[in-house]
Amino acid sequence: MITKRGRKGWLVFLATLLSTLIIILPASAQKTVVATISQIGEPLSVITKGRVVLQTLMGEGVDPHLYRLTRSDVAKLVRADLIIYNGLQLEAQMLGMMRRLGKRKPVVAVGDSLTKRELLLLNGQYPDPHIWMSPRLWAKALDTAVRALAILDPPSAAFYRANADAYYNRLDKLDRRARSAIKSIPASNRVMITAHDAFGYFGRAYGLEVMAVQGISTESQAGIKQIENLVDTLVNRNIGAVFFETTVSKRNVLALIEGAAARDHSVGIGGAIFSDAMGTKGQYTGTYIGMFDHNVTSIVRALGGVTHKRGLYAQYARKTH
Repeated sequence: MITKRGRKGWLVFLATLLSTLIIILPASAQKTVVATISQIGEPLSVITKGRVVLQTLMGEGVDPHLYRLTRSDVAKLVRADLIIYNGLQLEAQMLGMMRRLGKRKPVVAVGDSLTKRELLLLNGQYPDPHIWMSPRLWAKALDTAVRALAILDPPSAAFYRANADAYYNRLDKLDRRARSAIKSIPASNRVMITAHDAFGYFGRAYGLEVMAVQGISTESQAGIKQIENLVDTLVNRNIGAVFFETTVSKRNVLALIEGAAARDHSVGIGGAIFSDAMGTKGQYTGTYIGMFDHNVTSIVRALGGVTHKRGLYAQYARKTH
């Protein structure tokens, strides 16, 4: 026989259990989305605002051209309800896995949304995968992911669309501010030399001539002849700055500086800029907008242009982390 006190305790237990289930069930029903690179994952976190479990495989300082999946990565991909990657051969070491998983679940390459006219081609044949270097192109690519999210989670489709449109407006403002800042660079100085060829879309969008020691993939080798040619360019055109990238060895860029110095031409370091990965998660440069702001501000200042002392969004910091 249950006493009055016992019934009260039992009712309290049931109420507690029910409230716990109410909290747990919505979380367990959340879809899991895996992005390969932070340039995809971070904007999607802004757009989804916690309505999906969002995981990103590669973070700060990671080179996606060379990255190989770990066991934990494979487990995340297998459990995911939706996988979103850049494509265009960027994640070259994991394409086989993407093809296999694509037979069982939605696997979306955002780069596939761009037309041949929008893409830059290497030797007229191989697409340049660094499409996030143009905010306008990146908005179009990200929208492929937003449409996939709407199919995955129909009740939240309108929520995702509204957030995406607001985010694209921010990217449009970023693009316009970048364009204005880069126009302040003297015309003769609008030459950008980096470690590898990741800034083609950036150069095309903003009227900069871009040169690099290595090709589009960091797997390509820097030849002595290419270094010599770039040293000639530095000296003959009186270029005063070159740029490091956070995911690429400094060795080749230092070779350019030393080669120019041997010919009595001083070249400075324009700064460490972000190419294939963003900054530290939780910091300004760990966001797509912050990364882009940092790059533009560093480049403009190094090449003799003028920007606000704290960057396009008044959050720029010279130091990268």
